[in-house]
Amino acid sequence: MLWLAFCVPLHLVSRLLGASGWPRRFLGGVAWIVGARIRADGEPLTAHTLAIANHVSWLDIPILAGATGCAFVAKDDLKGHPVMHWLCEQNGTVFVDRSDKRGIAEQTAAMQEALTAPRPLTLFPEGTVGDGGRLLPFRPPLLSAFAPPPEHVTIRPVAIDYGPSAREFGWPDGENGKENFLRMLGRRGTVTVTIHLLPPLPPLADRKQLARAAHDAVAAALAPSGVAPAAV
Repeated sequence: MLWLAFCVPLHLVSRLLGASGWPRRFLGGVAWIVGARIRADGEPLTAHTLAIANHVSWLDIPILAGATGCAFVAKDDLKGHPVMHWLCEQNGTVFVDRSDKRGIAEQTAAMQEALTAPRPLTLFPEGTVGDGGRLLPFRPPLLSAFAPPPEHVTIRPVAIDYGPSAREFGWPDGENGKENFLRMLGRRGTVTVTIHLLPPLPPLADRKQLARAAHDAVAAALAPSGVAPAAV
């Protein structure tokens, strides 16, 4: 809370003067406080890049944002949490409601519009967090807006690798959000988290092919840490 109280006023002042880099600093600081020590492997993400990443923990967001400056696509289930919703908005989050079939065109346009900004955008196509030991299937419908990708967009798989500590950072069945959050904040020590920034994928017009290609690339990067694709 002290870190939040320190960053918010500086962010608001920076916005009055122009663009603010404080959301990225804040999120990177959260990752540091929890004990994540980040190592990036691969060419940096650039503007107009869609990163397709695995999803282990809520901590993935501060880790990736702090390291790459990316925004995120997220489920719009934070309406009952106005502070969290506001914080996500400050980092440029694109909220989507997967149950709103009539709003798909607008949500697709919002994601594509976000990729015209001078920063990467990250999507978690597993659609949920896992237990840390398995890579869940990538859901093709979540990638429909990028099969094929807009002309100016590069698609890159990204593997978030917690190494042998992956299960410690996963979200086990039966643990609610508050319990998980407090467990992460209360853990001791540090952990090296490697962000594998993998090579771009070729443009693919079929969303199933795109999901499979991204999943295969992420799975290969995580295999040395013992993370295996979940049985389907």
